[in-house]
Amino acid sequence: MKLNTIMRYGILFFLILLSGCAANPVTGESDFVLMSEDEEIAIGRQNHAKIIQRYGLYDNPTLQEYVQTVGNKLAIKSHRSNLVFRFTVLDSNEINAFALPGGYIYITRGLLAYLSNEAELAAVLGHEIGHVTARHAVRQQSAAAATGFFAAILASQADFYGAGNLLNTIGVALIRGYGRDNELESDRLGAEYLAKSGYDPLAMMEVIRVLKNQEIYDKQLAKKEDREPNAYHGVFATHPDNDKRLQEVIGRAKQLQSNPSTNHHQVAFLRNIEGLVFGEGEKQGIVRGNKFYHRELNIKLELPLSWRIENQPNRIVAIAPENKGLLQITAVDINKRISPMQFLKQRLKLSQLQNGEYFKSHQLEGYTAISSVSRTVYGTRLVRFVVIYKNNTAWIFQGLAKDENQPYQFDDAILNTARSFRTLTAAERNKAKPRRIHIITASKTTRFDVLARESQLGANAEAQLRLLNKRYPDGDPIPGTALKIIQ
Repeated sequence: MKLNTIMRYGILFFLILLSGCAANPVTGESDFVLMSEDEEIAIGRQNHAKIIQRYGLYDNPTLQEYVQTVGNKLAIKSHRSNLVFRFTVLDSNEINAFALPGGYIYITRGLLAYLSNEAELAAVLGHEIGHVTARHAVRQQSAAAATGFFAAILASQADFYGAGNLLNTIGVALIRGYGRDNELESDRLGAEYLAKSGYDPLAMMEVIRVLKNQEIYDKQLAKKEDREPNAYHGVFATHPDNDKRLQEVIGRAKQLQSNPSTNHHQVAFLRNIEGLVFGEGEKQGIVRGNKFYHRELNIKLELPLSWRIENQPNRIVAIAPENKGLLQITAVDINKRISPMQFLKQRLKLSQLQNGEYFKSHQLEGYTAISSVSRTVYGTRLVRFVVIYKNNTAWIFQGLAKDENQPYQFDDAILNTARSFRTLTAAERNKAKPRRIHIITASKTTRFDVLARESQLGANAEAQLRLLNKRYPDGDPIPGTALKIIQ
């Protein structure tokens, strides 16, 4: 190893560290950052369009304005009140909220559905504002850049294979996620902004309880469905509501309240989420039982019974019980006037097609064949392909079995799904409308089991309604209180 070279690079790295120090807006102490505030804002601005493209903007200007107004109350009390914060409701049923550098804050309609009042909404937004004011993303990026720089230098001088990989692994471990300390700092800041804005900081505890119940429910459901549970980032995934450190920071924040208030502004919040889309939206397509409807694309198909259906942004995935088989449906543009068989060969790069044949169903033409694919989730397997042309779009069905000794175990189910693909009828277009949240007042006879049957949410309807109304896992609706139902 060339010691002099290492020393020279070490001095250079030290100088970079010195030049990258800037005052933390929250603490006033020096932080290591490699970008200016203008560069930070530019990153947020550039990626904002990508976020909107990925998730979609929820089409409700009144709700968007309401969330922006609540966010502004907090932002003006933050350590970076000079920034113009933008708060956006995303058209996604994921339960999530996150922030980009420079003041871009996002909350999904999926998370909004499970909140009960304005104070809880403020708690979520305040936590995300805390990430921006403390520059967590900027500090993370700077640490990543520096770690990669120094690791590359040492690896280039090392006398043994793999030094670079080892150091990069350490670097990734160092900066993975925001980390518990940074998340707790966002809790503290969010609670402080809540208190200074007239909200009760204890609303943050309520949000944590809501999301922890979601986590418990999803783990139980994931075990039954043989899948990995979903995870919410940040404070709500890193500690429970009885965490002593969290209780301490919220307790200190309560002392900042000039006019302690118990008004959580539930009425205003519920008024603004009345009619909120619940579950899949019209742009994503609607799943009803084993049927999929999409008004905009004017299609309907029936997936195998008892298979778990995942309606993802760019594909439909159906998974056989016990994860024994998989079916994926995607759509791509047709750019050349080629036959469906040529499409399989040229666009999908399938060189060896077996048992190929012309395919036609509901006046739509296509082609089907089997081909060996080396990189599937199960390893190398025989995959059934069907491509169907509809207008200028090619719909691609790909299905396979996990058991390599039974490659055709689900062949009929895959082909029947492809045969069900067709345009919507007038009656089916009404079924393609999303479900929405409506607010009612619970009476003495209101029961969740009855509401569940009326909701048509499926087997897990009662659990979903309890989660929506903070009565999970048991308990009846409280007469006289506002209640969310799904219609």
